[in-house]
Amino acid sequence: MDKVYPSAADAVKDIPSGATLMAGGFGLCGIPENLIAALRDGGATGLTFVSNNAGVDDFGLGLLLQTRQIKKMISSYVGENKEFERQFLSGELEVDLVPQGTLAERIRAGGAGIPAFYTATGFGTLVAEGKDVRYFDGKPYILERGLVADYAIVKAWKGDRHGNLVFRKTAQNFNSIMATAAKVTIAEVEELVEPGELDPDQVHTPGIFVQRVIVGPSYEKRIERRTTREA
Repeated sequence: MDKVYPSAADAVKDIPSGATLMAGGFGLCGIPENLIAALRDGGATGLTFVSNNAGVDDFGLGLLLQTRQIKKMISSYVGENKEFERQFLSGELEVDLVPQGTLAERIRAGGAGIPAFYTATGFGTLVAEGKDVRYFDGKPYILERGLVADYAIVKAWKGDRHGNLVFRKTAQNFNSIMATAAKVTIAEVEELVEPGELDPDQVHTPGIFVQRVIVGPSYEKRIERRTTREA
């Protein structure tokens, strides 16, 4: 089945207001730049995003914060975005802060069909408030729910028309697990190849988890912070 869509706009045009989405990336590494921009232009509002972070003020998910399209963030690290800070402190934005390892495991569990699991991380902190506590081998653990989404938007290095994806180095980050945890996964790729061209042993995400593919026309590949000094 050919899963390639002509553009990012075509791939996201049916995403409704109020949807829950997962967005791959770690900082600005491996984020689906073109799909995020298409969501901004599409105008859907009241969105809930599961993402390790919230981009920066003028890039990544920061674009959707600027236009007030995000209602809630389920995130781990959000320290590089002043608009995020302003909306959170003013009460405009709901935020569920999750320890980074717990966030990754909640997504992985959702994709694996595991509804919940116990972890020691967060016990005795605000993270544990209102959650079930069990003791295993004399140690306390809190119950965390698996995470699933209506849509996942991810970014890969290479992909084929059947949706098989290959990620490059650290840009794999949250992308591969998010692709398994959504009803519809939309992948943007830097390079599109024909079926059979990818070495099966090198495929990180099989096409069974991917419903739509687009080829990104360009990438800025920014980094969050660059510090330089005189030679």
